[in-house]
Amino acid sequence: MDFNVLIIVSMLVAFVLTLLFGVVYIDFLKKKMYTQYILEDAPENHAKKAGTPTTGGVFIVLPIIAASLAALTMNQSLTPAALIVLMTFLFFMLAGLSDDLGKIIHKQNKAGLTPRNKLFLQMVISVLPALYMTISGQTSLNIGQYSLDLNYVYPFFIIIYITGFSNAVNLTDGLDGLAASNTTIAMIACTIICVITGHTDLAIITAAAVGATVAFLYFNRYPAKVFMGDTGSLALGGLIASIAVTGKFELWILLIGIVFCLETLSVIIQVASFKLTGKRVFKMSPIHHHFELCNWSENKIVTVFSLVTLISGAIAVILFKILW
Repeated sequence: MDFNVLIIVSMLVAFVLTLLFGVVYIDFLKKKMYTQYILEDAPENHAKKAGTPTTGGVFIVLPIIAASLAALTMNQSLTPAALIVLMTFLFFMLAGLSDDLGKIIHKQNKAGLTPRNKLFLQMVISVLPALYMTISGQTSLNIGQYSLDLNYVYPFFIIIYITGFSNAVNLTDGLDGLAASNTTIAMIACTIICVITGHTDLAIITAAAVGATVAFLYFNRYPAKVFMGDTGSLALGGLIASIAVTGKFELWILLIGIVFCLETLSVIIQVASFKLTGKRVFKMSPIHHHFELCNWSENKIVTVFSLVTLISGAIAVILFKILW
């Protein structure tokens, strides 16, 4: 089957599966009362979000994996790299799910995995793609014709890189539709780059992710009927990063995922400033909460942030194509 057709098939299958699975899964969550518990220090208007079903990431991840495996098998391109990416994706989902279930069971937002345990799990999962790339001898960072071989430092860099990006998407998941919309745009950029570089296996996976996240937005747009939870955000962050690693465009993700990077940077700046000077730079971090407290509506924040990702993603794709 034509490769371009398979990309469309992968995207559409993931889209349909997510919509169908979402209806059933949300009904299950409501019956079992698996709902979100809001942080006490979150903006006041977030109190109304309490009771919204969570762990919606389950019906993002599983359709992506199913659609990807089907399309990859049809194309006879179920490569080791594709399997590593999908396994990493699944493990990140399970890590996030264990965190969400802890919060649900104990009925408290901070009752999931401890930050240390969550970080440890993320780093352990990140070892999988890091070792695969190191063993296969792909230990360089590339920008066009420029290359820097990190050798034995590479796996440690990648573990930090994937863990960091997984957390970055997790931090961004604080408003209805924010993480899902920005992930969709970032995945479109990743799909185009994978097509340019000839990584057909990875392009099929990213196309499935586009289809699934677009479908998820039907349930997650304001006012959200379900939250993806750490189940979805940790997994999607891990997926974007592992795709960039196996597709050898690691550094380009800093531009493609600029919103995720800025969200993380805002937290680092806020914490550092408060510890060093006792003063806060932002009204609240991550930075989307700062804009909330500046009286921006959730829809406005999501629209502006998505537009930033769209522009930065387009620039990244154009520059990548020129340098490629």
